[in-house]
Amino acid sequence: MPILTETTDTATELTVLDPDGLVTWIEAADPATKTWVESSRFGAGLGEILTLPGAEGNLAGILVGWGTPQARSRDRFHLAGIVPKLPDGTYRLNPEAVEMNVSQEVLGWLLAEYSFDRYRERGGRDVNLVCPDGVGADRVRAMAEAAALCQDLINTPARDMGPDELESAFLDLAQKYGAETTVIRGEELETGNFPMIAAVGAASHREPRLLDMTWGRADAPKVTIVGKGVCFDTGGLNIKPGASMGLMKKDMGGAATSLGLALMVMALGLDIRLRVLVPAVENAISGPAFRPGDILPSRKGLTVEVNNTDAEGRLVLADALALADEESPDLIISLATLTGAARVALGPDVPPFYTDDEDLAGSLAASAQSVADPLWRLPFWNPYEYMIEPGIADLDNAPAGGMAGSITAALFLRRFVEHSTYLHLDLYGWTPAAKPARPNGGAFQGARAIFDVLEERY
Repeated sequence: MPILTETTDTATELTVLDPDGLVTWIEAADPATKTWVESSRFGAGLGEILTLPGAEGNLAGILVGWGTPQARSRDRFHLAGIVPKLPDGTYRLNPEAVEMNVSQEVLGWLLAEYSFDRYRERGGRDVNLVCPDGVGADRVRAMAEAAALCQDLINTPARDMGPDELESAFLDLAQKYGAETTVIRGEELETGNFPMIAAVGAASHREPRLLDMTWGRADAPKVTIVGKGVCFDTGGLNIKPGASMGLMKKDMGGAATSLGLALMVMALGLDIRLRVLVPAVENAISGPAFRPGDILPSRKGLTVEVNNTDAEGRLVLADALALADEESPDLIISLATLTGAARVALGPDVPPFYTDDEDLAGSLAASAQSVADPLWRLPFWNPYEYMIEPGIADLDNAPAGGMAGSITAALFLRRFVEHSTYLHLDLYGWTPAAKPARPNGGAFQGARAIFDVLEERY
């Protein structure tokens, strides 16, 4: 991964220019440089680069195209697009001729060269950036580290990222920052009153468990994050077709995102009492599997009719949310790769979020825009409450018909939170086609926007 350095010796300057700025820059250049640039057909288009030769054949600098506002509006992390094109070396950014969110672009630089190397050596690169004045190096490093942690966890196949391995990653992070942890697993889930976590994980030889981490001073404002940790989802007895099962290693993307968010909170020292809850299970198929038509008890006391064993994520989250709500924190956040309906509505890049708190909704929407971490609000639409009420039990985990699937899932989860402000994100957790700073594979979505809100509030 590229690094931020304080060393300026031998750093090559990257001069960022839009097409209008290029004209002004050429006018001030010496004749040889002017001829070189004009003959190269460099037009300062977004993502273009042009090396500038020195008098002795050395690399004197590089021009970087910033493009037009219309071109920049089509994506984010624009500087990240040049990182793969640069030769190894150390670079110094000169963005004075353009309007740029320098901190955001520096973060994109750090994100640009992430690669998942666990199973294949790809060869390292040495493309480093001198930290620009005014950029908080520790802050962007923590954000890049959080993204890499999340991506590594999601990208790891389920064979090597089951409940045991997810627990290890959880405990490693807690130990690094001095957080306290508790793990409830196997039969302890039944005796501890987490019946739905136990039921969803009962068919796997890998024991289901609830991971619990707390950090920060005890009397600080309480924020609890609940991350869906379904390490692989076969669909249970309502088995998924093969095409739908192919990416189910990412069904613990909510848990991975919660750990990335927790890393940022702890590394950057937000003054909150942080709690992270991860129900870690595998939704497998064997004799003890829960069945369509079963009615499950829950920690909250509500009964749930199982109309589809492939809607298991909301079941494990519900028990964890009920536990979170028992201590009435200021804010409960659930992060989950929950519904395909969200992807149909908004595509892979824009996760929906749900909250009844108007101030929180406004702040989160603004932060999503300002930190280039897109989110879009969908409603807790009360008129759809009847869809999750089956009659035979208190709740239905999978209403028939498939209409408003992301909303009904969110409404289901909201039933388990009574005493706290509640925020729910329905994540995709995957980048299907590589883009600047976002390689194909696991994606870190929503967490930077949430962190920005938490930082402003606390």
